[in-house]
Amino acid sequence: MERIGFIGLGLMGQPMAGNLLKAGYAVTVFNRSRPAMVALAAQGATVAGSPADLASQVDVVISCVSDSPDVEAIVLGESGIVETVRSGMLYIDMSTIAASVSRKIYDVLQAKGVSALDAPVSGGDIGAQNGTLAIMVGGDEPAFDRALPILEVMGQNIVHIGDAGAGQVTKACNQIVVAMTVQAVAEALTLAKKSGVDAAKVRAALLGGFAQSRVLDVHGAKMLDGNFAPGFKLDLFRKDMNLVQQTGREMGVPLMGSGGVVPLMDALVAQGKGDLDFLAVLGLYENLSDMSG
Repeated sequence: MERIGFIGLGLMGQPMAGNLLKAGYAVTVFNRSRPAMVALAAQGATVAGSPADLASQVDVVISCVSDSPDVEAIVLGESGIVETVRSGMLYIDMSTIAASVSRKIYDVLQAKGVSALDAPVSGGDIGAQNGTLAIMVGGDEPAFDRALPILEVMGQNIVHIGDAGAGQVTKACNQIVVAMTVQAVAEALTLAKKSGVDAAKVRAALLGGFAQSRVLDVHGAKMLDGNFAPGFKLDLFRKDMNLVQQTGREMGVPLMGSGGVVPLMDALVAQGKGDLDFLAVLGLYENLSDMSG
């Protein structure tokens, strides 16, 4: 079996690395904060001192971190993996970053004989824990074929989209649909409540028609319960939507719908709610509708 290095042990990365350990892979880990590494070491992982140290010990490096600068630092920065990677290795970035950065990293690693995939995920912390993530992959087909057995430990719906950067473009599309659907569900439930109609029954009725969606099903239930605990923190979702807007500008595509979601996210973050799920937008709509009492 391939020796795997995993960098980034946050809400998503820690259970993903844990699932690789459970599947029998030898896993070496690195994270900026130590507690997550200690927890995985207790499950059998080896702890590395830096990304470069990690890359020197493994065949495949996986990263799952917050943003484009973090990935660039892991790969290209001081003590980055570029210092110790060897020809024939594979790098899989499962972060959500700019497609242009994924392509840049692909080119740098290709020059060293290292294959690279951008493989962002969707499914939140529950999907990471259960190994049921949707994984959208960009890069060369031989690299995808090599990575597939590893990815299958962490996800179920795994699609090779196309060349380098294609996975990140797909994730941007995913975030557009999720963000706008959460906003739509929040608006609908607020309208129902303000009208004196049972919002739970409205949701039940909508689930039987064309308005049915996984967001309405799963997240709609959480909204009705007032459960805004993060499956995916708003701070990170807002970062993703900024990437969406950046990609739209680069491609000359006017993303007016998703552009309307970002100010709602900004308002919630300004209220100190960046650690909550974007589902908290329901409370914002209720406040704006004079329903706070």
